[in-house]
Amino acid sequence: MNRSRVPASGSVPCIESAEAAQFAADVQYYLTQDPRQLPSRYLYDALGSALFEAICRLPWYRITRAEERLLTIHGGRVLRRVRPSTIAELGSGSGEKLRILIETRDSDADAIDVHLIDVSSSALDASARALQSFDEVRVTTHKAAYEEGLRQVSKSRAIDDRVLVLFLGSNIGNYDPPGANAFLRGVRAQLRAGDALLLGADLVKPERELQLAYDDPLGVTAAFNRNLLVRINRELQGDFDVTEFTHHVVWNAVESRIEMHLVARSTQEIHVRTAQVFFTMREGDRIWTESSYKYRPDEVVRLLDRAGFRLAAQWLDDADGFALMLAEPT
Repeated sequence: MNRSRVPASGSVPCIESAEAAQFAADVQYYLTQDPRQLPSRYLYDALGSALFEAICRLPWYRITRAEERLLTIHGGRVLRRVRPSTIAELGSGSGEKLRILIETRDSDADAIDVHLIDVSSSALDASARALQSFDEVRVTTHKAAYEEGLRQVSKSRAIDDRVLVLFLGSNIGNYDPPGANAFLRGVRAQLRAGDALLLGADLVKPERELQLAYDDPLGVTAAFNRNLLVRINRELQGDFDVTEFTHHVVWNAVESRIEMHLVARSTQEIHVRTAQVFFTMREGDRIWTESSYKYRPDEVVRLLDRAGFRLAAQWLDDADGFALMLAEPT
């Protein structure tokens, strides 16, 4: 059992925003779990987002290229079927995939409202810039968690709007199965008849390929992972010695997921003042920072069905093991 000590309340620094307070509360909660954990959404500060975009360009990380190919080939079919007046993208990233999708629109298509939803300000800025060349696209950004951002879109929509929600990049894989079901049910609750969800999911593939995708030879993913400790040090007055942690990736075949961990190379006394956490990490101790579940196509269909969707279309990239699925609310 992990044991953590909390410093006296008089030494707690002032927290200036609700966002910072939530970060501190989450770090306090998850670092005192057994095993110790950190929520993966905090990987995406400005530097983390930039490192992730670099990961997407690596030859070993094939998710992005596979999904972009599918969007290029089938995006027009999606837009002609749904005819959305509003597109809401959950996790906007660089905006490149949305740009590809919009480029497949028919030349006589009406103007469209785009809502970008992300916790990363830098990702929102990059996505908005990627869409600047489209005169017929009106962009609104929401610096918010996916669920809250989508609720904002739902509240502001006109009664006759048709909404297409994008959840791409296999971000669904960051949820465990119960969490994925709850998340998709939450999305379904914000949709009406005529709306749709476009979902991207990475598929199970050989272990060696998965290991290279999440532990690349250039060390970009390792830097992305360790940057979470840099962020805690900077924003929450932590004192992690980042050089004394290694990036470690495990393929958990039983759970069908890749796990990313940070492993201590030596014993450290860790103090995160703003989160009121003080604990000891010994050599070999781990902090679990991300899970990425991999699916088989039929598993995704069942996941959508349980959440209140019916499959309208499914496209597979067999070369790189990726699925793009269009689902409509039942």
